[in-house]
Amino acid sequence: MSKTKQLQARIKLPSKQMHKPLRRAPSAEQAAAFLKKANDELAQSLEDYGRASWIAATYINFDSQYLEAKAATEFSLLSVKLAKEAAKYDQVQLDASSRRQMNALKKTLSFPAPNDPAQAKRLAEIGSKMQGMYGKGKYCNDERCYNLGEMSAVFANSRDPELLKELWAGWRQVSPPMRPLYEEQVSIANKGAKDLGFENLSVLWRSKYDMEPDAFAADADAQWQKVKPLYDSLQCHVRAKLNEHYGDDVAPASGKIPAHLLGNMWAQTWGNVYELVKPEGVEQSYNVTQLIEKSGMSEMDMVKTGEAFFSSLGFKELPETFWERSQFTKPEDRDVVCHASAWDIDNIEDLRIKMCIQKNGEDFQTIHHELGHNYYQRAYNQQPMLFRESANDGFHEALGDVVGLSITPSYLVQIGLLDKEPPASEDLGFLMQQALDKIAFLPFGLLVDKWRWQVFNGDLQPADYNKGWWELREKYQGITPPLARSEADFDPGAKYHVPGNTPYTRYFLAFIQQFQFHRALCEKAGYQGPLHRCSIYNNKEVGESLKTMMAMGSSRPWQDAMEAVTGQRELDASAIIDYFAPLKIWLDEQNKGRQCGW
Repeated sequence: MSKTKQLQARIKLPSKQMHKPLRRAPSAEQAAAFLKKANDELAQSLEDYGRASWIAATYINFDSQYLEAKAATEFSLLSVKLAKEAAKYDQVQLDASSRRQMNALKKTLSFPAPNDPAQAKRLAEIGSKMQGMYGKGKYCNDERCYNLGEMSAVFANSRDPELLKELWAGWRQVSPPMRPLYEEQVSIANKGAKDLGFENLSVLWRSKYDMEPDAFAADADAQWQKVKPLYDSLQCHVRAKLNEHYGDDVAPASGKIPAHLLGNMWAQTWGNVYELVKPEGVEQSYNVTQLIEKSGMSEMDMVKTGEAFFSSLGFKELPETFWERSQFTKPEDRDVVCHASAWDIDNIEDLRIKMCIQKNGEDFQTIHHELGHNYYQRAYNQQPMLFRESANDGFHEALGDVVGLSITPSYLVQIGLLDKEPPASEDLGFLMQQALDKIAFLPFGLLVDKWRWQVFNGDLQPADYNKGWWELREKYQGITPPLARSEADFDPGAKYHVPGNTPYTRYFLAFIQQFQFHRALCEKAGYQGPLHRCSIYNNKEVGESLKTMMAMGSSRPWQDAMEAVTGQRELDASAIIDYFAPLKIWLDEQNKGRQCGW
């Protein structure tokens, strides 16, 4: 964890001034009063910011972006002011909770502004403008215009490589105008990070994990190395199958995979190419999308089903306002940000999700994930405002995903979507589907912030933004762009979380932690059998274990929260290896004689 800023050197007073009384060091009582004020002011400012951001995301126009930028400026300036005030208490003896709150004050913002109203205003304007540019982004050819959701649907279903290449490049036209804005934003926010006592934004971002920043980055790399052999085997098999389908001219038999062929706009998950790469002779007897369609579920019904999962674990039902105020489907009369997200507007009970739900299996999973955020938000709402967050940001993402891992055939049978569980002979296909989403994602989850850390600390200069992006994607994912890229492009900006300024390491952590949680919770439930068939649905004991961890918020080091659920105090990717063990054996058999690696 980053060292706190040192107090200014004491000034030795000239002898003629010695008669003046010395300023007393602040007391623990004054520190407590300051923290009370800080929590109250942050709570109100965050609510104002949340309401403005909700309007800006669900009614994209000039005025909504103005209001969001104004609220963001006010919140940023308040956070910086409070962080600087907290430095006064660096040498005061405080209890552990108070000291942790003081430290949290310095890490409230992902993109802190300097203590300068003009620069804070500019930083907020840039952030709001880039999100608006992303949300309104479209690609038009001679035949029609596509929004991102429509392009994503094409990627999920089309096997026309030329169309996919066109849309891949077309969507990336949205981001070059962001490039100078992003460069300016980084410059301003780096100054803000330095004002808070951090060397740069990279150090600030990596200091939020109850570990030294460099030690945290090293641990993330170590976890990746545990899983990399499984990823390498998956990449080798997928590449071979794409080559069989498309031929050498489109999908080479060796080396890197062209990014537009993997069924996803960012090649971050590969589940949509399952039909091309699935194990031969293994047919799935069910398809969640088809089950949803057959059941006649509405988008609202899908959300109600997600709520029922948490109710089965003993969680209280969502408030009525959730159903009144959430955005479940895309409005026909205006532009909105469709990227799925969970909101806690007043940091107490005004819970919402924002989605443009499609009636398919992917959004069924996403709903369960987003609701996980909402239940977590409510679980810690009795903590001080500075602790109303997950143990680390990966926990928030993992909580929803661990519920997703329980959307197994047994769960689908229990809720009436499926008549009976499929035989064990179908497990290989199920594991392949899971790997195409979960294992394929891990390197992408790691590299997005690796790119930003390099940008923030100056290792990657603006003149090489796009080059650095593709070097990481090629190194970690073994993919390549389908057409030439240059510094006229800004491909990182075509991924929401970059213009949205959302740290991404949380997703890498979550994809490890969810399996760690899943293994431990299944053991707690007394489950006997393959880990991939376990569902925690309807287990109140497991629910109590989750509630205990969730109620902590960020009041304790994440290692304490991890121990509360798993009995372990460290990140451990071995649960992933356990879960996918049968698939790894099969992949290695398939890859015999193939030239794996890139």
